[in-house]
Amino acid sequence: MIIRDEILKEHSRTNALKIASYACSSKKNFKELMQCFLDKEYRVAQRAAWSVSWASRQKPEMIEPYIKTLVEQLKRKDVHQAVIRNTVRIFEELELPKAFHGEVMNACFYFIEEPSTPVAIKSFSLTILFNLSKQYPEIKNELRLIIEERWDTETAAFKARGKKILKSFKTNNQHETFFGKHKFISN
Repeated sequence: MIIRDEILKEHSRTNALKIASYACSSKKNFKELMQCFLDKEYRVAQRAAWSVSWASRQKPEMIEPYIKTLVEQLKRKDVHQAVIRNTVRIFEELELPKAFHGEVMNACFYFIEEPSTPVAIKSFSLTILFNLSKQYPEIKNELRLIIEERWDTETAAFKARGKKILKSFKTNNQHETFFGKHKFISN
């Protein structure tokens, strides 16, 4: 399979899953998928993003060498929103190496504060920040304040995640997580 060709053939869940499964069969194939994800062609990167997200769930260890690259994607303004959305979706399920915590927190706070950010990116960002607040309790107040300030202007999805986070902060439940975590060791 030539991943780029498959990506351009059809944009569907079935195809994204097929590509993800193929990419997970070897490091070489996963690298080929990541090259598509980083492609300058808008449509290729957009479609590859979904497969990268699925692949990282199937074999989280395959994404480990690309975490720095994914973090860098969060700062880009010239990529399709699907790239950002699938990157934060991946990060909500991973325990990121400490070296990237600051950059990811900054990006996620930006996403939830920016009114034009799509709702899925905001929701995933809320979860990432909640998960990181267990290691950095000093961000809890800022996260709480943003959720409360934006409450009246946000979507149901934002409110649902925000409500869970606020409830957890009130009960001081440090062990609650929204998603399974895959831990990677930082070098």
